[in-house]
Amino acid sequence: MGEKVTEKSRKKKIWIIILIIALLCVITSASYFIYLKIESDKMDDFKDEVTVSTDDTSSAEPEVETPVDFKKLKKQNPDIYAWINIPGMVIDYPILRNPNNDRFYLTHSVDLKKSKYGAIYTHNYNDMEFNDFNTVVYGHNMRNGTMFGSLKKFRDNTFFEQNRYINIYMPGRILKYEIFAAYVFDDRHILLNFDFSDINVRKEYLDMIFSTRKVSANIKHDIAVTENDKIITLSTCTSNDNERYLVQGVLIYDSREQFGS
Repeated sequence: MGEKVTEKSRKKKIWIIILIIALLCVITSASYFIYLKIESDKMDDFKDEVTVSTDDTSSAEPEVETPVDFKKLKKQNPDIYAWINIPGMVIDYPILRNPNNDRFYLTHSVDLKKSKYGAIYTHNYNDMEFNDFNTVVYGHNMRNGTMFGSLKKFRDNTFFEQNRYINIYMPGRILKYEIFAAYVFDDRHILLNFDFSDINVRKEYLDMIFSTRKVSANIKHDIAVTENDKIITLSTCTSNDNERYLVQGVLIYDSREQFGS
């Protein structure tokens, strides 16, 4: 009789431990998602304060007015130098560059506070005028779709076909890129592993992109991209630490070239 009571007590203790662990998991998960919601709301409030409109700019007006108040942005954080907007997506954020630490905005938000969200940023290997052959823009792959978390939507061919453009706003200047590729790449640092000052390297790099045959890759072979073009690469992590998901566009409009600077 005593053995039965002991066995019953042991099972009861095990169930109590299991329930406590399950409860802790629920609390931890809830706390994490509450944190993500708070951080997301803070970014939404920030965007509301400094943006006027984020409509598609397929027909830019001669007076080059951008929908972003850069004077106000600069007062909040002088590292902000551009704004990225993809029509039809939540990607609508300032682009930053820290002159002293390329990885600063990997772990800090636009308000300079520590954050799992980080911010959208570029490295010092690129100039700040988007004049390089390939400008690489980084952002976290957040589970709730914010930052560059929604880039994975481009894995769907229908979405890829229907969402074609990337807008970049700068003070007094608008750039527009047409998306031509979305695919998984390895974790090489693109700007350190490809010498884009060499025209042959640029040709080989483009050939590599257009020869991609992965099932998850979407490539627009009917869009002409040459070694003399300027492209933009949006880079985010995947569930595999050795991979990055890239969405790339070719520059098709620069208000500075059309209307002068």
